[in-house]
Amino acid sequence: MKKETKQKIKEILKKVVMFILNPRLLLCFGIAWMITNGWSYVMLALGAYFKISWMTALAAGYLALMWVPGTPEKIITVAIAIFLLRVLFPKDEKTLGILREWHARFISAVRSRKRKRKNKKENADNENNNVKENEK
Repeated sequence: MKKETKQKIKEILKKVVMFILNPRLLLCFGIAWMITNGWSYVMLALGAYFKISWMTALAAGYLALMWVPGTPEKIITVAIAIFLLRVLFPKDEKTLGILREWHARFISAVRSRKRKRKNKKENADNENNNVKENEK
């Protein structure tokens, strides 16, 4: 691997780790996790301890649903955490700046991919039209 590639990877990893280990983001993620999942773990423990069957059943059912592949729980948790970060810490420009940068990159990549698909389709249509004209 080239030296500059290694350096670029190190910079990206450092940025991601610093972003994830940000105390403000961790606090918001913890609150978001309690909103989406934590209540069910607490409810399961309390239901089992006090032998409240409906509480145990409800919590266990929700937790079983959350462990099924394909549930959007993780995406929802991250979205709530980002929302809480914006609400609770609006002056945290460093973290919010990174989020804005990643959002802009994502949008740019999606638009670029759409353009490539559109151009590819147009080229294929043009080739099909040329073949039909040559057959006449």
